[in-house]
Amino acid sequence: MQRDAFMTSWGASFISAGTVLFRVWAPGQDKMTLRLSGENKDMLPKENGWFEFVATGVSPGEEYQFILADGLPIPDPASRAQLADVNGPSLVTSSSGYTWQNLDWKGRPWEETVIYEMHIGTFTPEGTFSAAQEKLAWLAETGITMIEVLPLSQFGGNRGWGYDGVLLYAPHSAYGSPDDFKAFVDAAHGVGISVVLDIVLNHFGPEGNYLPLLAPDFFDPQRTTAWGAGINYRNEAARCYIAQAPLYWLKEYRLDGLRFDAIDQMKDTSSPHILIEIAERIREEITDRPVHLTTEDSRNVIFLHPRNADGNVPLFTAEWNDDFHNAIHVLSTGETHAYYQDFAQNPEKLAARALAEGFAYQGEKSPQTGEPRGAVSRRQPPVAFVDFIQNHDQIGNRAHGDRLITLAGAERTRVLLAALLLSPHIPLLFMGEEYGETRPFLFFTDFEGELAQAVREGRAREFEGHSDYGSETVPDPNALSTFENSKLDWQKLTHPEGKNALALTRKLLALRQKHIVPLLTPAKGEVGQIVGTSAGFLAVKWVFPRGTLSLVLNVGEDTHPLPELPGETLFAWPPETVTSVPGSLIVRLAPGVLP
Repeated sequence: MQRDAFMTSWGASFISAGTVLFRVWAPGQDKMTLRLSGENKDMLPKENGWFEFVATGVSPGEEYQFILADGLPIPDPASRAQLADVNGPSLVTSSSGYTWQNLDWKGRPWEETVIYEMHIGTFTPEGTFSAAQEKLAWLAETGITMIEVLPLSQFGGNRGWGYDGVLLYAPHSAYGSPDDFKAFVDAAHGVGISVVLDIVLNHFGPEGNYLPLLAPDFFDPQRTTAWGAGINYRNEAARCYIAQAPLYWLKEYRLDGLRFDAIDQMKDTSSPHILIEIAERIREEITDRPVHLTTEDSRNVIFLHPRNADGNVPLFTAEWNDDFHNAIHVLSTGETHAYYQDFAQNPEKLAARALAEGFAYQGEKSPQTGEPRGAVSRRQPPVAFVDFIQNHDQIGNRAHGDRLITLAGAERTRVLLAALLLSPHIPLLFMGEEYGETRPFLFFTDFEGELAQAVREGRAREFEGHSDYGSETVPDPNALSTFENSKLDWQKLTHPEGKNALALTRKLLALRQKHIVPLLTPAKGEVGQIVGTSAGFLAVKWVFPRGTLSLVLNVGEDTHPLPELPGETLFAWPPETVTSVPGSLIVRLAPGVLP
């Protein structure tokens, strides 16, 4: 057996055939015991709170736990696989156990990206990696080039979104084994689809987190996030655990990138910042394929997304553009509660600015908070922004998990989807959106006892007074029915409306790959211009070296004359539309100076 391709400083790693080093940081414990295949072994205390044990004659798949001084058995915080739930035994794994079939995969350039956001548990009736794998060829035929999997780190219970992970190196066992996930990634590469993983490095979930017992200094007592205790990134051992997790996932599973969740909650006064250290290490250590790193950050920052003079990405590739979604949502639904307050006035102007320049808020004061938000983004290339008209958050964080098609209607949603897929920003679809899924995506968990009750009551309080709350009861997150009702309805594809919606999506994605993608290299910043806006109406154009792309969207109630725009019509909805009528989109393309 070869030495593991990636050996973390935490956890269990083969150091030679049959020999495994078990290592845990536990300065909060006087002693630590390793229970390996039912036998207890005293671990050797090392400097700075580390405990180690080297075991021989070990095979992949053997069960182990760490035993605290008071006799409590716990999983390895750096477990690479769990036997079952988050509180039970961990499994010894080996990097060499899976035989990869598509070793010649070299990735895909970012400009070709069409992201498909997937929750493994609700994507198929079975809710497993293996079942999802069966749909990959179909997704490739649709025009999807990248799957973004919602977080997989083992979390409490079987059901959940994944954002409450506690064992950051272990794929959630309810979805399948580590080898099952490798087979999923391998098969995706085989049909030309990249795979990226949503990863959470800002907090740990409420069940199965034993780090406070092992190492209280792992957390910052002066700081909490919206979801739990803040991590002390200044602590060397904690920083090692956090910084190596992204590298582990990328190397062990041959992933094509990562999406970093809520990075505004990753407060770090170190130099370099933990996020910069992570990105620099990834760029230095993985050079055999493109690695695409995106961030979610309500601050509208650009300092993490620079471009070199040659256009290459030294840190993070792109930022999720909530501003685009929020402006489009207000424009199409009229909702102005909570964070939509910032987009209540002239949403078409804010949507146009987001399309032309990246962010709608570039330092202006937020009406919701009264504080300035954002940085000047017009110098960023269009591909530095990931746009969407819905995603897991924007659907699932509604009281009843309503999709946009339920709120805005099928006709209006159709033109918004077309605008998304034919803009030069990187588009993201939430699973089912490609065929007009109407089932909700609800918030669901699988907790018990007091924790389940706290989540249930907290969820109900969260929506009191919201416009979508009404008089109905918020679905119980812990009810199995809440989870089951969130699964995709694949039967919809057998009905005319599903078939027609899918056909349109496939047509739009084919047009994107043929006509839009070639514009994006070499694409730089300051290419977008707002041509005009009015109530429910906007017109934007982008001037690239290889052509000028124009987009005219009308979701208002009035007809508008079509602005003078260069080129020929690439797409129009309704078909044959020659003026900007309510519920219409017109996209035009003119050749540029480069071939």
